[in-house]
Amino acid sequence: MRFLKVSQGEMIRIRDLYESVMSHACHGLFFREGSVFGEEIVRIAQQDRLKYFETSKNLLKARGWVDEVDFAEESVDVKGGIEVSKSANTTCHRLRGILRNLYEAHHNAKVHCVEVECESTGAPKCSFRIERIS
Repeated sequence: MRFLKVSQGEMIRIRDLYESVMSHACHGLFFREGSVFGEEIVRIAQQDRLKYFETSKNLLKARGWVDEVDFAEESVDVKGGIEVSKSANTTCHRLRGILRNLYEAHHNAKVHCVEVECESTGAPKCSFRIERIS
């Protein structure tokens, strides 16, 4: 398997390009991209269910998605996400898609993942709320 290296600046310019054409409608596409990226992380992490979140954390860091990540039952805190750039709105749409996949696979149930705090808006960290869908 080969990997592609993309800089944070390139990620931001790609987001800016899509937003200039599609406005905020592109955020759903970024979320779906994250879901695709998350599939491989889930596949690897599921090989050892006892270390599922530890493996997920290591993969997210090794692949450059985050500097730090802390998983809890209904939330995730992240520092240094690759999608972070100064903005009035949350920007971590791909990461939200990855996290949703991780939690759906872990719980074997549908979940909703919402970014409630974002470093892009000046918050000290990005925080995501995980809610099971009934």
